[in-house]
Amino acid sequence: MRIIKLFILLISFILFSCGVKVNHNYSLDISKSNEYLNNGNIINLAINNPSNNLLTDLIFSIDDIKIETKHVLNNKLGVNTLRASFKVNNENFIVQKDIIIYSNTKPKLYTYKIINEFDHDMNSYTQGLEFDNDYNLYEGTGKYGYSTLKKIDFKTGEILNKIFLDKSYFGEGITILDDKIFQLTWKENIGFVYNKNDFKLIQSFNYKNSLEGWGLCNDGEKLYKSDGTEKIWVLDPINLKELYSFSVVTNNKIIKKINELEWHNGKIYANTYQFNKEVGLIIDPKSGKVEGVIDFNGLKARVKQHSKLDVLNGIAYNKKRETFFVTGKNWNKLFEIKILENQ
Repeated sequence: MRIIKLFILLISFILFSCGVKVNHNYSLDISKSNEYLNNGNIINLAINNPSNNLLTDLIFSIDDIKIETKHVLNNKLGVNTLRASFKVNNENFIVQKDIIIYSNTKPKLYTYKIINEFDHDMNSYTQGLEFDNDYNLYEGTGKYGYSTLKKIDFKTGEILNKIFLDKSYFGEGITILDDKIFQLTWKENIGFVYNKNDFKLIQSFNYKNSLEGWGLCNDGEKLYKSDGTEKIWVLDPINLKELYSFSVVTNNKIIKKINELEWHNGKIYANTYQFNKEVGLIIDPKSGKVEGVIDFNGLKARVKQHSKLDVLNGIAYNKKRETFFVTGKNWNKLFEIKILENQ
């Protein structure tokens, strides 16, 4: 006990000698006109200063970019860190608060029309689905000990090529770029790159900043990776480094658990665990704004009902047929659909 008291006295002496005030009442005051902040809105900033101390060298910033006391928002969507630094009697203080900037438009609502139904392996825990330029269908599946990468004749369900991942890996999303197949794993912090023609492993890569591996797509130049949060990470396809991320946001909500991804016509189409029904999202990759919500309600009811049946997951666009293909985890059907705007 005596040692603990001496330690506390020593720490107190050090703090006092350095002039550090452990307790203070400073905080950020934000005056805003709307409940949900959007770019274009004006915020007014001040420091809550109950003791009326003289504040000097006051600087406000959002994500380390200096702003004025009266600021017109023009920042990235999602969570932004608002910070104020200042001095009181030559002592430095920093106070900060997170703010959320939402999209300034409501998503459009979409539905679907079924064009065809094809057989799908009911034992496939689908995590990724994609066509190549020759319109062959590739699928990545999950579960420890059962994770695979497959090439499939979608019309018959015949498996044309297949490899198993090591049982220590839980397979996730896939995408195809320049005759290479990229495949993520869930919590193992590793992804794999294969030769598309023979499925031989070319290289592996690690995630540096993203939390996990979920969905994957590409725009012909860069890879887009979801990690189970609201973030989508942009990767260099050569060195597989994460370049930056953006958040997926509606006009009043941050959307988390973004899952399987598909690129089409400059937009990201995504499955998500966020909702209690079968829903897809259309996302602007430049901002993260959700431009559309696709109601896939009714699809799951059309497949064989069994104990392992799980959620909608797997979306791929076929350029030749100009249709989307969707399925789910342990679904016995693959659906060819058109996505239509609600009238």
